[in-house]
Amino acid sequence: MEENMEEGQTQKGCFECCIKCLGGIPYASLIATILLYAGVALFCGCGHEALSGTVNILQTYFEMARTAGDTLDVFTMIDIFKYVIYGIAAAFFVYGILLMVEGFFTTGAIKDLYGDFKITTCGRCVSAWFIMLTYLFMLAWLGVTAFTSLPVYMYFNLWTICRNATLVEGANLCLDLRQFGIVTIGEEKKICTVSENFLRMCESTELNMTFHLFIVALAGAGAAVIAMVHYLMVLSANWAYVKDACRMQKYEDIKSKEEQELHDIHSTRSKERLNAYT
Repeated sequence: MEENMEEGQTQKGCFECCIKCLGGIPYASLIATILLYAGVALFCGCGHEALSGTVNILQTYFEMARTAGDTLDVFTMIDIFKYVIYGIAAAFFVYGILLMVEGFFTTGAIKDLYGDFKITTCGRCVSAWFIMLTYLFMLAWLGVTAFTSLPVYMYFNLWTICRNATLVEGANLCLDLRQFGIVTIGEEKKICTVSENFLRMCESTELNMTFHLFIVALAGAGAAVIAMVHYLMVLSANWAYVKDACRMQKYEDIKSKEEQELHDIHSTRSKERLNAYT
């Protein structure tokens, strides 16, 4: 009988511990972090593979070659974009962890472990800093989303030309890379529907795959923007919580001081009365 009671108390204690742990999780920050990681993963992974596919298409079907020396050509720019993607993936992986830690501290997830939750000036400065940094990152991701839409537009035009060439017989449609700024004005790199390279490019799966990879990368950038907006809402709510908690803390300190002063006054008067009586 005693063993059953002990087991029941143990199960009850574990259940209460689980409830406390689940109650301390900042779910809003967790959702924003998952959305941020998903968006960054889609953008970085699909964007990297789409850039590699673009290099293969330019070299195979447009017969472009890398320029020798330190000349800044389209292939060098693509390599730079790949390194930027590596940096974005690493930076936002760390930033997502920092925001989750900030969410745990602000929501008071460690309150029961360390006693009363105290709001410090440093904590308020950190919250304000994260709000400003997240706002700047949101603007940066808006720029990345707008920039990612450019290759989607280019590949959509190329895909449309391939589709119209198969629907309309005898149509002579051309795509000139100079109109997109990929090559200089003096360098003519265009492909027409009557050429063999154009037919092979339209029939290959590489064009379709690269086009859809850029679309997924654009969707990932949009998801990152939504995650940044979500983070801004969470951080603003946390800032309001910190501000109210700070005011409440000051009120409690003033109240405790007043109560202590009143207690000291009553004690002094009681002693005076006792001395007068004696």
